[in-house]
Amino acid sequence: MKKILLLATGGTIASVTSDDGLVPGLSATELRQYFQYNNDDSPVDVTCKILMNKDSTNMQPENWVEIAEAIAVHYDDYDSFIITHGTDTLGYTSAALSYMLQNLGKPVILTGSQVPLSFKKTDAKKNVRDALLFAQENIGGVFVVFDGRVIIGTRAVKIRTKSYDAFESINYPYVASINNQTVEYYWKPEKTDKPFQIDTKLCAEVFLLKLYPGVNPDIFDFIKMNYKGVVIESFGNGGLPFEGRNLLPKIKELTEVGIAVLISTQCLEEGQDIYLYEVGRKAANYNIIVSGDMNTEAVIPKLMWALGQANQPKEVKQIVETPICCDLSEEWDS
Repeated sequence: MKKILLLATGGTIASVTSDDGLVPGLSATELRQYFQYNNDDSPVDVTCKILMNKDSTNMQPENWVEIAEAIAVHYDDYDSFIITHGTDTLGYTSAALSYMLQNLGKPVILTGSQVPLSFKKTDAKKNVRDALLFAQENIGGVFVVFDGRVIIGTRAVKIRTKSYDAFESINYPYVASINNQTVEYYWKPEKTDKPFQIDTKLCAEVFLLKLYPGVNPDIFDFIKMNYKGVVIESFGNGGLPFEGRNLLPKIKELTEVGIAVLISTQCLEEGQDIYLYEVGRKAANYNIIVSGDMNTEAVIPKLMWALGQANQPKEVKQIVETPICCDLSEEWDS
Protein backbone atom coordinates (compact mmCIF):
# COMPACT_ATOMS: atom_id res chain seq x y z
CA MET A 1 0.00 0.00 0.00
CA LYS A 2 1.38 3.39 -1.01
CA LYS A 3 1.83 5.89 1.80
CA ILE A 4 1.07 9.44 0.69
CA LEU A 5 1.56 12.65 2.65
CA LEU A 6 -0.95 15.34 1.77
CA LEU A 7 0.35 18.82 2.61
CA ALA A 8 -2.42 21.40 2.48
CA THR A 9 -1.56 25.06 1.99
CA GLY A 10 -5.01 26.55 1.38
CA GLY A 11 -6.17 27.92 -1.96
CA THR A 12 -9.50 27.66 -3.73
CA ILE A 13 -9.55 23.88 -3.36
CA ALA A 14 -9.86 24.25 0.44
CA SER A 15 -11.99 27.40 0.45
CA VAL A 16 -15.35 28.02 2.04
CA THR A 17 -17.76 30.91 1.65
CA SER A 18 -17.58 33.89 3.99
CA ASP A 19 -18.87 37.44 4.17
CA ASP A 20 -15.59 38.53 2.58
CA GLY A 21 -15.73 36.05 -0.28
CA LEU A 22 -14.02 32.67 -0.63
CA VAL A 23 -11.36 31.98 2.01
CA PRO A 24 -9.36 28.80 2.74
CA GLY A 25 -11.04 27.04 5.64
CA LEU A 26 -11.34 23.24 5.33
CA SER A 27 -9.91 21.34 8.28
CA ALA A 28 -7.52 18.41 7.85
CA THR A 29 -10.33 15.96 8.58
CA GLU A 30 -12.66 17.62 6.06
CA LEU A 31 -9.95 17.75 3.41
CA ARG A 32 -8.82 14.18 3.90
CA GLN A 33 -12.30 12.77 3.31
CA TYR A 34 -12.02 13.85 -0.32
CA PHE A 35 -8.82 11.85 -0.67
CA GLN A 36 -10.46 8.48 0.03
CA TYR A 37 -10.58 7.20 -3.53
CA ASN A 38 -9.07 3.85 -2.67
CA ASN A 39 -9.80 0.86 -4.82
CA ASP A 40 -9.00 -2.82 -4.40
CA ASP A 41 -6.27 -2.80 -7.05
CA SER A 42 -4.27 0.14 -5.70
CA PRO A 43 -5.23 1.17 -2.16
CA VAL A 44 -3.46 4.15 -0.67
CA ASP A 45 -2.90 5.41 2.85
CA VAL A 46 -3.20 9.20 2.96
CA THR A 47 -2.00 11.29 5.89
CA CYS A 48 -3.14 14.92 5.83
CA LYS A 49 -1.24 17.79 7.38
CA ILE A 50 -2.27 21.44 7.09
CA LEU A 51 0.88 23.52 6.71
CA MET A 52 -0.96 26.81 6.18
CA ASN A 53 -4.33 28.12 5.07
CA LYS A 54 -3.47 30.77 2.51
CA ASP A 55 -4.97 32.26 -0.55
CA SER A 56 -2.00 31.66 -2.84
CA THR A 57 -1.88 35.39 -3.59
CA ASN A 58 -0.39 35.65 -0.08
CA MET A 59 2.23 32.95 -0.73
CA GLN A 60 5.80 34.12 -0.05
CA PRO A 61 9.27 32.64 -0.71
CA GLU A 62 9.48 31.78 2.99
CA ASN A 63 6.42 29.57 2.47
CA TRP A 64 8.17 27.73 -0.37
CA VAL A 65 10.91 26.91 2.13
CA GLU A 66 8.34 25.71 4.67
CA ILE A 67 6.82 23.34 2.11
CA ALA A 68 10.22 22.04 1.01
CA GLU A 69 11.31 21.41 4.58
CA ALA A 70 8.07 19.57 5.38
CA ILE A 71 8.77 17.20 2.49
CA ALA A 72 12.42 16.74 3.49
CA VAL A 73 11.54 15.92 7.11
CA HIS A 74 9.16 13.15 5.99
CA TYR A 75 10.99 12.09 2.83
CA ASP A 76 11.84 8.61 4.11
CA ASP A 77 8.41 8.06 5.67
CA TYR A 78 6.24 8.31 2.56
CA ASP A 79 6.18 7.07 -1.01
CA SER A 80 4.94 10.33 -2.48
CA PHE A 81 3.69 13.79 -1.62
CA ILE A 82 0.66 15.81 -2.72
CA ILE A 83 0.48 19.54 -2.11
CA THR A 84 -2.88 21.26 -2.42
CA HIS A 85 -2.30 24.85 -3.41
CA GLY A 86 -4.07 27.92 -4.76
CA THR A 87 -3.78 28.25 -8.51
CA ASP A 88 -2.66 31.88 -8.77
CA THR A 89 0.94 31.27 -7.67
CA LEU A 90 1.09 27.49 -7.99
CA GLY A 91 3.52 27.74 -10.93
CA TYR A 92 6.00 29.74 -8.85
CA THR A 93 5.82 27.22 -5.99
CA SER A 94 6.23 24.19 -8.24
CA ALA A 95 9.31 25.75 -9.85
CA ALA A 96 10.79 26.79 -6.50
CA LEU A 97 10.40 23.27 -5.13
CA SER A 98 12.07 21.90 -8.27
CA TYR A 99 15.22 23.86 -7.39
CA MET A 100 15.19 23.31 -3.63
CA LEU A 101 14.38 19.58 -3.67
CA GLN A 102 17.27 17.98 -5.51
CA ASN A 103 17.56 14.41 -6.80
CA LEU A 104 13.97 13.49 -6.05
CA GLY A 105 13.32 9.77 -6.31
CA LYS A 106 9.63 10.17 -5.49
CA PRO A 107 6.79 12.22 -6.97
CA VAL A 108 5.95 15.58 -5.44
CA ILE A 109 2.62 16.66 -6.91
CA LEU A 110 0.94 20.04 -6.76
CA THR A 111 -2.74 20.35 -7.51
CA GLY A 112 -5.63 22.66 -6.81
CA SER A 113 -8.89 23.71 -8.40
CA GLN A 114 -10.81 26.55 -9.92
CA VAL A 115 -13.87 25.76 -7.77
CA PRO A 116 -13.78 24.66 -4.08
CA LEU A 117 -13.96 20.98 -3.17
CA SER A 118 -17.08 21.50 -1.09
CA PHE A 119 -19.11 22.90 -4.01
CA LYS A 120 -21.49 20.60 -5.87
CA LYS A 121 -20.06 21.44 -9.28
CA THR A 122 -16.29 21.48 -9.04
CA ASP A 123 -13.13 20.44 -10.87
CA ALA A 124 -11.44 19.69 -7.53
CA LYS A 125 -12.62 16.09 -7.20
CA LYS A 126 -11.18 15.10 -10.58
CA ASN A 127 -7.90 16.82 -9.78
CA VAL A 128 -7.75 15.01 -6.42
CA ARG A 129 -8.37 11.63 -8.06
CA ASP A 130 -5.78 12.32 -10.74
CA ALA A 131 -3.20 13.47 -8.19
CA LEU A 132 -3.77 10.32 -6.11
CA LEU A 133 -3.35 8.15 -9.19
CA PHE A 134 -0.15 9.84 -10.32
CA ALA A 135 1.20 9.72 -6.77
CA GLN A 136 1.36 5.94 -7.16
CA GLU A 137 3.68 6.13 -10.18
CA ASN A 138 7.30 5.01 -9.96
CA ILE A 139 8.73 8.40 -10.89
CA GLY A 140 10.73 11.21 -9.34
CA GLY A 141 10.35 14.96 -9.60
CA VAL A 142 8.00 17.85 -9.04
CA PHE A 143 4.81 17.81 -11.10
CA VAL A 144 1.62 19.80 -11.52
CA VAL A 145 -1.49 17.66 -12.01
CA PHE A 146 -4.47 19.63 -13.25
CA ASP A 147 -7.44 18.91 -15.52
CA GLY A 148 -6.08 15.55 -16.61
CA ARG A 149 -2.66 16.91 -17.52
CA VAL A 150 0.69 16.27 -15.89
CA ILE A 151 3.21 19.11 -16.25
CA ILE A 152 6.83 19.14 -15.16
CA GLY A 153 7.16 21.56 -12.24
CA THR A 154 9.27 24.19 -14.00
CA ARG A 155 6.96 24.61 -17.00
CA ALA A 156 3.50 25.15 -15.52
CA VAL A 157 1.88 28.53 -16.19
CA LYS A 158 -1.65 29.56 -15.31
CA ILE A 159 -3.16 31.19 -18.38
CA ARG A 160 -6.90 31.05 -17.60
CA THR A 161 -8.72 32.50 -14.60
CA LYS A 162 -11.98 30.51 -14.67
CA SER A 163 -11.76 27.52 -17.01
CA TYR A 164 -10.91 24.12 -15.60
CA ASP A 165 -7.94 23.81 -17.98
CA ALA A 166 -6.20 26.66 -16.19
CA PHE A 167 -2.61 25.52 -16.75
CA GLU A 168 -0.47 24.95 -19.81
CA SER A 169 2.99 23.47 -20.17
CA ILE A 170 4.93 26.29 -21.80
CA ASN A 171 7.69 25.47 -24.30
CA TYR A 172 7.79 21.85 -23.19
CA PRO A 173 5.63 18.76 -23.79
CA TYR A 174 3.21 17.52 -21.16
CA VAL A 175 4.59 14.65 -19.11
CA ALA A 176 1.38 12.65 -19.31
CA SER A 177 -2.37 12.74 -19.54
CA ILE A 178 -4.77 11.02 -17.16
CA ASN A 179 -7.94 9.54 -18.62
CA ASN A 180 -10.29 7.02 -17.01
CA GLN A 181 -7.87 6.36 -14.17
CA THR A 182 -5.08 5.59 -16.63
CA VAL A 183 -1.77 7.45 -16.93
CA GLU A 184 -0.59 7.83 -20.52
CA TYR A 185 2.97 9.13 -20.77
CA TYR A 186 4.28 11.39 -23.52
CA TRP A 187 7.74 11.25 -21.98
CA LYS A 188 9.05 10.14 -18.60
CA PRO A 189 11.77 11.84 -16.54
CA GLU A 190 14.62 9.53 -15.67
CA LYS A 191 14.85 8.57 -12.02
CA THR A 192 18.13 9.52 -10.41
CA ASP A 193 20.30 7.26 -8.30
CA LYS A 194 21.79 10.24 -6.48
CA PRO A 195 20.80 10.77 -2.84
CA PHE A 196 18.01 13.22 -2.14
CA GLN A 197 19.15 16.64 -0.95
CA ILE A 198 17.45 19.86 0.07
CA ASP A 199 18.87 23.34 -0.38
CA THR A 200 16.52 26.13 0.62
CA LYS A 201 18.89 29.10 0.59
CA LEU A 202 16.99 31.88 -1.18
CA CYS A 203 17.52 35.59 -1.70
CA ALA A 204 14.10 37.15 -2.18
CA GLU A 205 15.52 40.55 -3.15
CA VAL A 206 14.51 40.16 -6.80
CA PHE A 207 12.54 42.76 -8.77
CA LEU A 208 10.36 42.01 -11.80
CA LEU A 209 10.06 44.82 -14.36
CA LYS A 210 7.76 44.56 -17.35
CA LEU A 211 8.93 46.95 -20.04
CA TYR A 212 6.54 49.22 -21.90
CA PRO A 213 7.12 52.10 -24.33
CA GLY A 214 8.00 55.09 -22.15
CA VAL A 215 9.45 53.34 -19.10
CA ASN A 216 11.56 55.80 -17.09
CA PRO A 217 15.22 54.75 -16.74
CA ASP A 218 15.23 56.18 -13.21
CA ILE A 219 13.36 53.08 -12.02
CA PHE A 220 16.74 51.35 -12.08
CA ASP A 221 18.07 53.73 -9.41
CA PHE A 222 15.41 52.36 -7.07
CA ILE A 223 16.30 48.81 -8.05
CA LYS A 224 20.00 49.43 -7.46
CA MET A 225 19.31 50.64 -3.91
CA ASN A 226 16.91 47.90 -2.88
CA TYR A 227 17.50 44.66 -4.81
CA LYS A 228 20.21 42.15 -5.66
CA GLY A 229 18.63 40.97 -8.88
CA VAL A 230 16.17 42.14 -11.50
CA VAL A 231 14.22 40.25 -14.15
CA ILE A 232 13.36 42.47 -17.10
CA GLU A 233 10.47 41.21 -19.20
CA SER A 234 11.41 42.84 -22.48
CA PHE A 235 9.75 42.81 -25.88
CA GLY A 236 9.92 39.99 -28.40
CA ASN A 237 13.40 38.50 -28.54
CA GLY A 238 14.67 40.48 -25.59
CA GLY A 239 15.83 43.88 -26.77
CA LEU A 240 16.09 47.03 -24.65
CA PRO A 241 15.37 50.56 -25.91
CA PHE A 242 18.45 52.73 -26.47
CA GLU A 243 16.79 55.69 -28.22
CA GLY A 244 14.78 58.33 -26.39
CA ARG A 245 14.58 56.86 -22.89
CA ASN A 246 17.82 54.93 -23.12
CA LEU A 247 17.98 52.07 -20.60
CA LEU A 248 21.47 50.82 -21.43
CA PRO A 249 23.48 53.19 -19.18
CA LYS A 250 21.39 52.09 -16.20
CA ILE A 251 21.86 48.42 -17.08
CA LYS A 252 25.60 49.06 -17.18
CA GLU A 253 25.45 50.65 -13.72
CA LEU A 254 23.58 47.70 -12.25
CA THR A 255 25.97 45.10 -13.61
CA GLU A 256 29.00 47.10 -12.49
CA VAL A 257 27.85 47.01 -8.86
CA GLY A 258 27.17 43.28 -9.03
CA ILE A 259 23.39 43.26 -9.38
CA ALA A 260 22.14 40.30 -11.40
CA VAL A 261 20.28 41.51 -14.50
CA LEU A 262 18.22 38.88 -16.29
CA ILE A 263 16.53 39.73 -19.57
CA SER A 264 13.45 37.73 -20.45
CA THR A 265 10.55 38.25 -22.82
CA GLN A 266 6.88 39.11 -22.45
CA CYS A 267 6.07 36.55 -25.14
CA LEU A 268 4.82 33.37 -23.51
CA GLU A 269 6.03 30.92 -26.11
CA GLU A 270 9.21 30.13 -28.06
CA GLY A 271 11.65 31.98 -25.81
CA GLN A 272 14.00 34.84 -26.66
CA ASP A 273 17.12 35.32 -28.76
CA ILE A 274 18.86 38.45 -27.53
CA TYR A 275 21.52 38.27 -30.24
CA LEU A 276 19.07 38.49 -33.14
CA TYR A 277 18.54 42.27 -33.25
CA GLU A 278 20.69 45.31 -32.56
CA VAL A 279 18.50 46.25 -29.58
CA GLY A 280 19.40 42.93 -28.01
CA ARG A 281 23.09 42.79 -28.93
CA LYS A 282 23.74 46.20 -27.38
CA ALA A 283 22.31 44.95 -24.09
CA ALA A 284 24.26 41.70 -24.36
CA ASN A 285 27.51 43.68 -24.24
CA TYR A 286 27.03 43.85 -20.49
CA ASN A 287 27.21 40.95 -18.05
CA ILE A 288 23.53 40.07 -18.31
CA ILE A 289 21.73 36.77 -17.83
CA VAL A 290 19.38 35.48 -20.53
CA SER A 291 16.25 33.45 -19.94
CA GLY A 292 16.16 31.36 -23.11
CA ASP A 293 12.74 29.71 -23.12
CA MET A 294 12.22 29.70 -19.35
CA ASN A 295 8.94 31.19 -18.15
CA THR A 296 8.63 33.92 -15.52
CA GLU A 297 7.23 31.50 -12.93
CA ALA A 298 10.51 29.57 -13.13
CA VAL A 299 12.91 32.48 -13.69
CA ILE A 300 11.92 34.36 -10.52
CA PRO A 301 12.48 31.50 -8.02
CA LYS A 302 15.51 30.28 -9.97
CA LEU A 303 17.20 33.68 -9.70
CA MET A 304 16.29 33.85 -5.99
CA TRP A 305 17.77 30.40 -5.52
CA ALA A 306 20.90 31.21 -7.54
CA LEU A 307 21.48 34.36 -5.50
CA GLY A 308 21.15 32.22 -2.38
CA GLN A 309 23.83 29.84 -3.68
CA ALA A 310 26.42 32.26 -5.05
CA ASN A 311 27.80 35.75 -4.44
CA GLN A 312 29.70 36.32 -7.67
CA PRO A 313 27.75 37.49 -10.76
CA LYS A 314 29.50 34.92 -12.99
CA GLU A 315 28.40 32.09 -10.70
CA VAL A 316 24.82 33.37 -10.55
CA LYS A 317 24.76 33.61 -14.36
CA GLN A 318 26.08 30.08 -14.72
CA ILE A 319 23.46 28.65 -12.36
CA VAL A 320 20.54 30.43 -14.03
CA GLU A 321 21.65 29.61 -17.57
CA THR A 322 22.17 25.91 -16.77
CA PRO A 323 19.12 23.67 -17.35
CA ILE A 324 17.63 22.31 -14.13
CA CYS A 325 14.61 20.01 -14.02
CA CYS A 326 13.75 20.66 -17.69
CA ASP A 327 13.34 24.41 -17.15
CA LEU A 328 15.54 25.38 -20.11
CA SER A 329 15.73 23.69 -23.49
CA GLU A 330 19.12 22.40 -24.59
CA GLU A 331 19.49 24.91 -27.45
CA TRP A 332 19.85 27.71 -24.86
CA ASP A 333 22.24 25.81 -22.61
CA SER A 334 25.27 28.04 -22.00
